[in-house]
Amino acid sequence: MSSLKSKIESLLFISPKPLEIKKISELTKKEISEVEEAVKELTDDYIDRGLEIKRLGNKLQMMTSGENYKLAQDFVKEEITGELTRPSLETLTVIAYRGPITKTELEMIRGVNCSMILRNLMIRGLVEENEDKQRGFLYNITFEFMKYLGITEAKDLPEFDKLNNDDNLKKLLSGINKEEKEDERIEVV
Repeated sequence: MSSLKSKIESLLFISPKPLEIKKISELTKKEISEVEEAVKELTDDYIDRGLEIKRLGNKLQMMTSGENYKLAQDFVKEEITGELTRPSLETLTVIAYRGPITKTELEMIRGVNCSMILRNLMIRGLVEENEDKQRGFLYNITFEFMKYLGITEAKDLPEFDKLNNDDNLKKLLSGINKEEKEDERIEVV
């Protein structure tokens, strides 16, 4: 059971939003009853800790304990109002000019893992995540970000047409999409 607990803990830690028990079951390839039992044990493990696992209906989320809420809130406020790092700015720029974009496409363009950067940009309200049945999760800039820049749509960005229609990048991204589709076919077989 500890291996399942470990997997659930990792999923809850990296998820920016609550996860349904059914989704955890699918991801871990375990029965819902096994997931429920592991969640109960994991929740007990987090009693009197800095993090808690909260449940609302059939959704779970890992969050800061109530005792540490103010401390965490002050830290996040500082992070949100502080300047963006160079990697965050690069990621935001790619999303602004190429969005909606998958995480895989984004990481191929940047050449590095973008999970934490995406999470921070979403916390700041600059990027949003939407699920597409064919491509998975897609990332795009938010209306709040466009409002901050004083634009009404992404096409209003400087040199948008030139940077959005780069042929070499299109070829690279089309190769990624083909590989993802082949991977999906392999998993189905």
